[in-house]
Amino acid sequence: MSTSYKHLFQRAVAAAPDRTHFAAHSHHLWPDASYLGQLAAWEDAARLADRKWGRVMEEIWPGAQDHVAAELNLPSPDTVVFAPNTHELLLRIASALPRRPLQILASDGEFHSFRRQSERWEESGAAKVERVPMDQLVERAAKGKHDLIFVSHVQFGTGRVFEDIAALAAMARPEGPWVVIDGYHGFMAVPTDLSGVADRVFYMAGGYKYAMAGEGCAFMHAPPGFGARPEITGWYAEFDDLSLPPGQVGYAPDARRFMGATFDPSGIYRFVAVRDMLAHEGLTTAAISAHCDDLRARVLTGLPMEAELLNPESPARFIALRSPQAAAWKAALDAQDVIVDVRGDVLRIGFGLYQDARDVECLMEALDALS
Repeated sequence: MSTSYKHLFQRAVAAAPDRTHFAAHSHHLWPDASYLGQLAAWEDAARLADRKWGRVMEEIWPGAQDHVAAELNLPSPDTVVFAPNTHELLLRIASALPRRPLQILASDGEFHSFRRQSERWEESGAAKVERVPMDQLVERAAKGKHDLIFVSHVQFGTGRVFEDIAALAAMARPEGPWVVIDGYHGFMAVPTDLSGVADRVFYMAGGYKYAMAGEGCAFMHAPPGFGARPEITGWYAEFDDLSLPPGQVGYAPDARRFMGATFDPSGIYRFVAVRDMLAHEGLTTAAISAHCDDLRARVLTGLPMEAELLNPESPARFIALRSPQAAAWKAALDAQDVIVDVRGDVLRIGFGLYQDARDVECLMEALDALS
């Protein structure tokens, strides 16, 4: 039997002891450390009141920056900025690009947030968007004159991994195009080293998935020299630039130039607490991936249903199974309190640190019943 890490998730497991949860790719269960982080945020607010922002911006925020920079092997943590969600960060990036309408290139498998926003930009005339299959993205980027190139590191629907970040980075320039990598299904799921492209690409992700910190802790790595003055901006992006004439809007010289306004810092507290816990336990992304790969292999070996596996060689933390029965299978599993999810005709089964071999046995029994 493989190692179990359920002791790190006692509160979440005890809250629903009959649940078998295989949707870590959708809503990752929270470890106990996140509870301590949440309490710390509340206690700091009670203890420090107005002065809590000194603690947040001088200790918690830099600690979170350090964790992100270490995970992605970034040259400097000051290229990392946090926001309540990645959508806010996308809007600020777009607002910093000068040309209208924007010329955008994206893969045809992007998450609903980007899909919806880009379609609305097309409706309003603010952008012209070209969408191509992931494996055609680099070739099309080399031929087009785009302002923004947007692609997921790991596609949310299929689990396919984009392997050509360096090729896109080579095309990026401060005057355009800008390359944005959506890392939500890659961050802390697929070991990622951005050291060779950190001066050329934006990278955004957050705590909701494999970082195990929940909502409200999105972040972005912003390469120096790209987007000095976002039009959509909040007062937290200000700094005292004595070289500016009176009345001109100033911006921080680092990634804080992409900040908004007042925010709830509790998600960042949770993120720091979880990352500190993982460090204490000696659990790197590679180690967690190895644990999840073992669980995934057990499921794939005994999979009883007839379905098309969309990501057989992918390092993604979920398997994607295409079948006309996908929605019916999910409903049947829900009835047994076996949690997976479905995207159209694709059933997704996701793996996390809180699962062990016994969970796989429960899942396989439920899948056997479907067939």
